[in-house]
This record gives sequence, structure tokens and C-alpha cells, in this order.
Amino acid sequence: MEYGLIGEKLSHSYSKIIHELFGSYAYELKEIGQQDLRDFLLSRDFRGINVTIPYKQAVIPYLDEIDPKAERIGAVNTIVNRDGNLTGYNTDHYGLCSLIERSGYDFTGKRVLIFGGGGTSKTAFSVAEDLGASPLIVSRNPSGEFAVSYEEAYRLHADADHIINTTPLGMYPDMDNAPADLKNFHNLQSVTDVIYNPLRTKLTLQAKELGIPAVNGLLMLILQAVEACRLFTGMTVKEERIEEIFRTLKREKENIVLTGMPGCGKSTVGKLLAKKLQMDFVDTDAEIVKKAGKSIPEIFADEGETAFRDLESAVTKEVSGRNRTVIATGGGLILRNENVTSLKNYGKLVFLDRKIETIRATADRPLSDDRTKLLKLYEERLPKYMASADLTVSVADSPKQTADRIMELLERQGN
Repeated sequence: MEYGLIGEKLSHSYSKIIHELFGSYAYELKEIGQQDLRDFLLSRDFRGINVTIPYKQAVIPYLDEIDPKAERIGAVNTIVNRDGNLTGYNTDHYGLCSLIERSGYDFTGKRVLIFGGGGTSKTAFSVAEDLGASPLIVSRNPSGEFAVSYEEAYRLHADADHIINTTPLGMYPDMDNAPADLKNFHNLQSVTDVIYNPLRTKLTLQAKELGIPAVNGLLMLILQAVEACRLFTGMTVKEERIEEIFRTLKREKENIVLTGMPGCGKSTVGKLLAKKLQMDFVDTDAEIVKKAGKSIPEIFADEGETAFRDLESAVTKEVSGRNRTVIATGGGLILRNENVTSLKNYGKLVFLDRKIETIRATADRPLSDDRTKLLKLYEERLPKYMASADLTVSVADSPKQTADRIMELLERQGN
């Protein structure tokens, strides 16, 4: 191959998409087992490659030269073949440093905790030092003067100013995990998670809940690719193109999730929205019926609400992993925090706020089949709808107007 990415498992990678959006060369994803790494590097049958887990340190013995910054870090993620000579670089340093600076996080004189003990943690340590911080590595098996365990971090560094996560905890497909509980830290000014798939990890979602600014690794991935592209080809990617690629990639991966009371119009508006935006559409209630082989009233009658909610959670987990999909949710889906978290991994939650006076009680909704039940349900659920929403939209006179309003607000937010 000419250009590409090597690693052990690459199904989650966006690198091919990003590099080919630069428009100047083809880019391959090549999964290599550890037993084949040596032969691949000795063959030198490439012009430029990026390197990911678990080979950022393993490739170093096969290089002819190493850039001073990469040598200081002790990890290489970019290799350029110049007339048979292999030179190693660390473009992750450029990407992470640029991400932190663009996010407006000031590390000067601050304590930065870096979760993880792998190659990327070494990069983050170097970046934090270069930005004027005092970094510490936090890992399960700490070693060295500047490394502590998670228990020691909780006990001795609860006043840390910034956190950078370089562990794979929370990365697709194991999105239910996080390296630490942020409630153990009372002075955080930012959280940076280098994971880019999913768009929002459990760690960054918790940061948002706690009011802590947080950013994921998608822009870092693009920025390090920009630097790798320069090393590969000499080409400089313009700032407006970087922003365009970031928005394009985010849009291609992000779902729009509609929440709200039964009868507020989620399915109707969702179908219109999906058609306008050329996205897929799925209705969680329809998926539940398909999976159960019977109607929702029948599920409630035969098995009870708990069984229905369990099935609803299973369906939610399945559909939330899709990309570029409009998801219409059942009215009570937001009652379980696990559902909200799953949907937010890739989705932006839009609460359709329809006046309760205009919603009718119907027999096909067991929990709101009369007016009294409907009003009680509304009072109970409204705070949950509001708290879980990324965006609240008042339902307009027509579904088309509501869909247009959602599109307008999403565009303003840079969706």
C-alpha cells in the first residue's frame, strides 16, 4: 500500500474517511497481528503509515530515524518511508496539543491527571508539560516518579484541575465503561477524552452532567491526520477545510433522537426530518412490537411494565449504535438513565415540547389511556424530558413546521 493505518483491530477507525477527505491519495486500513508486524516493517512496502494500538512503541526498533519529539515521548504513530529509510514521528502530540488549545483550556501551572499507561499517555504527558502543566500518570499498575494509582489519585489529587483520558475504556463497542468516577474530583476545569468513537463517552457525558467542560478526540484525530498528511505529501490542509471535515464527519456519525410525551408527534416529525436530511429513521416502539411479536398493550397485559421496560432498554441499546439515524423514542424511554446514556453516545436528544392541552389520551397507550393518567404522566416525566434534552423544541402547528424548526436550531448549533 502507499498510505494507510496499521493496528491490531481497526473496525472502529475513522482514519480512512478523514485522509481520503483531504482528496489527494488513497488510504488503507491494514490489520496486522503481532507475529506479522516485523515482516511488514522490514518489507518497507509503503510510502507513509499511521500506527495505532498496540504498536506505537513496538515499531520503534525498526526505524532508521526518529523525530526528537517522538523520541522524547517514546511513542510513534506516523512513519514516513523516504527512499527506503523509515522515520518515525508523533503527530498525536500536535493533534492533542491543538485540541486543548482550541478548546480554550489553560494548563499553565495546573495539575493534570492522565488516565492510562500506554503509548498515548506518554504523548499526553509531553503535551501537558509543553503547555506548562504538572502532569501525573494514573494507571492500575503505576511505575515511575510521576505515576500514581487511581486510589492514590482519589486520595491525594482530588483537587486536580484537568483530566486527559488515554485509556480505551468507553470506546466502541464497550461503551458502558469509564476509567474513573469524576465525582471523586472537586476542582475540575476540563476533561479531554482522546476516544472519538463513540462521539460521547460515558466519561464526557458525566462531565457534562457535572457542569465540567469536556471534549472528545474526534477533532484531535483530524488534526493529527492533517500533520501526518503534511509529512506524507507536503500538503497543507486549510483551516476552513479542517472545520468542514470535522462537521461532515460528526454529521455522518451523529443521530437525532426525538423524545417527548406519547402523542406529541415524534414519529410523524421524525419521518419528515429523516426525509429532509436524507437520514435513516427508526421508531423504538415499532421495533419493540417487531421484537415481541405483539402490540404494546398486549405486552403490558401479558408481562407487565417491567418486562416492557427491559425489552425497551434492549431495543434502545441496539438502535443507539446506529449512525445518521433519526430515532423516535417511546414516551417513557427516558425513565431509565441507561437508555439516555446509550442514546447520547451517538445522538443529540431533542425534546418535543407539546402543550399537554393538545395531546389526546388514547386506548393504545396503557399508561395514558385516559385524561387523568395522561396529566399525571406529564407532571412526572416533564423534568426528566427537560434534564435529558440537548435541545428543546416547541411543537408547531404542523409536523413540517416542527421538523423545519429542529433543522434550523441544529444548524445554529453547528450540527
